[in-house]
Amino acid sequence: MQKMLIHHFFKRVQSTSFEVTYWDGEHMKYGEGESSFTIKFHEKLTFSDLLKKPSLAFGEAYMDGKISIDGDIESIVKVAYSNKTMLRSKKRYFLPRASSLNKQKKHVQHHYDLGNEFYSLWLDKTMSYSCAYFKKPDDSLEQAQLQKVDHVLKKLSLQPGDTLLDIGSGWGWLILQAAQHYDVKATGITISKEQYKKTKERISELGLQERVEVELVDYRTFAESGRTFDKISSVGMFEHVGQRNYPHFMASVDALLKDRGLALLHTITHPKEAPVDPWIDKYIFPGGYIPSLREILWLLPEYNFHVSDVEALRLHYAKTLDHWAGQFEQNVHKVLEMYGERFVRMWRFYLRSSAASFRITGLNIHQIVFTKGLNNQLPMTREHLY
Repeated sequence: MQKMLIHHFFKRVQSTSFEVTYWDGEHMKYGEGESSFTIKFHEKLTFSDLLKKPSLAFGEAYMDGKISIDGDIESIVKVAYSNKTMLRSKKRYFLPRASSLNKQKKHVQHHYDLGNEFYSLWLDKTMSYSCAYFKKPDDSLEQAQLQKVDHVLKKLSLQPGDTLLDIGSGWGWLILQAAQHYDVKATGITISKEQYKKTKERISELGLQERVEVELVDYRTFAESGRTFDKISSVGMFEHVGQRNYPHFMASVDALLKDRGLALLHTITHPKEAPVDPWIDKYIFPGGYIPSLREILWLLPEYNFHVSDVEALRLHYAKTLDHWAGQFEQNVHKVLEMYGERFVRMWRFYLRSSAASFRITGLNIHQIVFTKGLNNQLPMTREHLY
């Protein structure tokens, strides 16, 4: 019965040709022309689970070795997106409650405190875990990440003596570069113990204790400190804030940014507001939410924030993820020793499917620059960036 239901479902799939080997050994082809991938069922799956939450059921089946894929995961993402109306869950979606400080800390630590050793296996030497910036197709990952950091710092129009706050400062490369190359005093805040530890080590190694500091603190708590900054950046952190917490985040930026100060928000965006993918929420980024661009732009005027620049870097992130996935596979034997086969399959699926999503689904990355109140002293062109 389950096989028949899955068979009829696959017959309705449009836009590509693919093959399926079922758990009883029967091999079927769907669509016309050359097949782009093959799905192999090693165990019987319940069709109702696949229909209710397809990404969760499929992702878990892949992680557990119940299915395997011959071919590019990108082809499967393309099929899923082309047939999204057939795959969409019929259940209503309710927004999660605003995350408490403790809950959000647990969510962030679930992902980022896997260990610096793990991330160092497949990130570049800067340990930058966000979209890189490729000036040329053959740029190395490290070169592209250095260019991304410089691109962000140029957009902030940093001047010697400025104070800079980086919300969600990761492993600290941005604040280190800001102090070394732009002669500013830089502060980073994070709620990841592993990132905090590594950043402290880097500050000490470079002898930058007088110009760079990092604190293990949530942005909401830090906003109560009374400190203010000339410039604020937040790169790859807003996705963890959660939709219900957006007013808290913007109010915190408002409290921390000086009048006419400049801020840059670098975040993944959806074309439209959409539910959190259940597999991503359960296994990769619990408690997260990817905003639409219009959600962010709608919020800014409520805090007297004025947009000065918006840039989309969609294909830059697809290329970044390609690099990460490639370096992950080069060191997969070490990851296997550290965390086991299921973890390897989970991260392989996450990195590969994410790269595909940026190419196919409209998932994007935006850098939004805005000021607190009107600032008439900013460059009138983008010439300073290039």
